[in-house]
Amino acid sequence: MSIKIDTVIIESDPVSRELIRSYLGKVEDINIIGEFDDAINSYAQISELHPNLIIVDISQRTQLTLDIIVKISKNLRNAKIVVISYDMDSQTVIKALRAGAREYLVKPLIESDFIDSVEKIKDLILGNINDTTKCKVITTFSNKGGMGKTSIAANLAVEIANLTKEKVALVDLNFQMGDITTFLDLNPAFDTSYVVNNLERIDETFLLSTLEKYKDTSLYVLADPPDLEQAEVITSENITTLINVLRSVFSYVIIDTTSSFDGKTITALDNSDLILLIAVLNLPSVRNCQRCFDLFKRLGYQKDKIKLIVNRYMENDEIKIEDVEDVLGHSVYYKIPNNYFAIINAMNKGMPVSDLNHQSNIAKAFRELAALLSDNYTYSATKQTKQDERGFLGLFKKKEKK
Repeated sequence: MSIKIDTVIIESDPVSRELIRSYLGKVEDINIIGEFDDAINSYAQISELHPNLIIVDISQRTQLTLDIIVKISKNLRNAKIVVISYDMDSQTVIKALRAGAREYLVKPLIESDFIDSVEKIKDLILGNINDTTKCKVITTFSNKGGMGKTSIAANLAVEIANLTKEKVALVDLNFQMGDITTFLDLNPAFDTSYVVNNLERIDETFLLSTLEKYKDTSLYVLADPPDLEQAEVITSENITTLINVLRSVFSYVIIDTTSSFDGKTITALDNSDLILLIAVLNLPSVRNCQRCFDLFKRLGYQKDKIKLIVNRYMENDEIKIEDVEDVLGHSVYYKIPNNYFAIINAMNKGMPVSDLNHQSNIAKAFRELAALLSDNYTYSATKQTKQDERGFLGLFKKKEKK
């Protein structure tokens, strides 16, 4: 026996109400348990019915109806709300989402759009959508600033979206020095603090309307709060909940963090499937990486969770890849070539390097790394010729003894 979706229709126009009833009749498992002219005078009755789905017209007395929707959202937490209206400008949509609506449709209703929205809500109610295990959360990290982790996060997110065509979220959790929006020349209307303050009623529609869509791609960006005061009230628990919610909607979540081991950053690392530890080939960077690996070990992270990325790589570097691998006891996952001009030029223009010069070596590197991390490409790294690099190893060990 199938589970029925108890549904209430709130519509003052008899013709429109009959049309809604007709469309709902084409969706399996919908059970209409009540019909009302308006939400304002029927709130008590609706509350007693405990519906799973509410279809409500907000064309008349819009603000008063939205106020009632807020009350319904708070008191009937399992009820999903679809709002319809003749006037559905951006401000009305935002108000409806803030009130607790899950879907919004413009009148006159289009049958296919209406049925698609109801089917989506039905799947949400029945728990059939978005297996969170399919999402991959990838966090870029370095405990030292200036390693290029934000640039890597932004370019990687763009390339994964371009490659997979699946929904990708790019999240700026660097609450002190966040630069994601600068790298992509975005001025989003909402930020992390707004989303965190609305965690209880977030679903796919809310997220896709709140996060800033990047051009014509499947990438959505969640910016850091503009004020430090707003960031300070965000807790580690909020971050865990946020990541779990993002998992339910997106196929990939790319997170940029601060360069410190504070509680919020560790929470993001804990909740990540992969950590891209960013290094460059110099002694201070390698020593910092060793400290990171020591902490990761204490935190109980498996080695395959950590992917060591060497940024600004040059073949003639004095320190060789083999040196780094020997010292850290961890293989280098990928080398991003040094191309200072391309990175700075792209950064100043607020665009990914692939948009600036698609055929540059660093643009190709980001595409290849995206392919590796999205399991769309089989890659076999060729180890460089082993050379006698005792000079560096000896220096490193000498430093360790002090």
